[in-house]
Amino acid sequence: MKRADHLIQFIVLLARIGAGVSFAVLIGTVLIQVVGRFIGSSPVWTEELTRYALLFSVAFGAGLSFRTGDLVNVDVICEALPGRAPWVLRLFAAIVTAGLAIYLLPHAWKYVSIGKMQTAPALGIKMHYVHFTVWLMLALLAVFASLRVLGMLAGTEDGKPRKPEED
Repeated sequence: MKRADHLIQFIVLLARIGAGVSFAVLIGTVLIQVVGRFIGSSPVWTEELTRYALLFSVAFGAGLSFRTGDLVNVDVICEALPGRAPWVLRLFAAIVTAGLAIYLLPHAWKYVSIGKMQTAPALGIKMHYVHFTVWLMLALLAVFASLRVLGMLAGTEDGKPRKPEED
C-alpha cells in the first residue's frame, strides 16, 4: 500500500504543479496585458496565451477538483440516506465518472490530432499542444476517479472527497 500511496501523492503533486504553473502563466500574461493597455498597446499574443493558460489550468485542476469534491459534489441527499447507501452511490458515481472519461479519451485524442494541421495565429504554435488540454483533463479525471474506486473497493478510503488538509 505504501507504493500506491506514494504513486497517488506523486500524481497529485504533478497535477498541483501543473495547475500552479499554468495559473502563474495566466497571471503573468494578464499582468502584461493590463500594463500594456495602460501604457498604450498590449502585445497581441497575450490574449491567446491567456486563453491557453486557462485551458491548462482547467485540465490540471479537474482531477484535483474531483479529489477534493470541488468539481461537482451533490451530497446533501446522498449522505442523508441510511446505511451503506451513501457509500454505494459514491462508488457508482466514481465508476461512472472514470468510465465516461476513459470512453472519451480516444475521441479526445482524435481532436488533439486535428490540431497538428492548425497553427495559432499570434503565437505560431501547433494547436495540438492546446487541444491536448482536453485529453489531459479527461485522463486526470479518469485517474483520480479510478483511484477513488480502487481505494473504496480496497477499503482504504470511504469515497468522500479528500480536502488538501487531510492529505
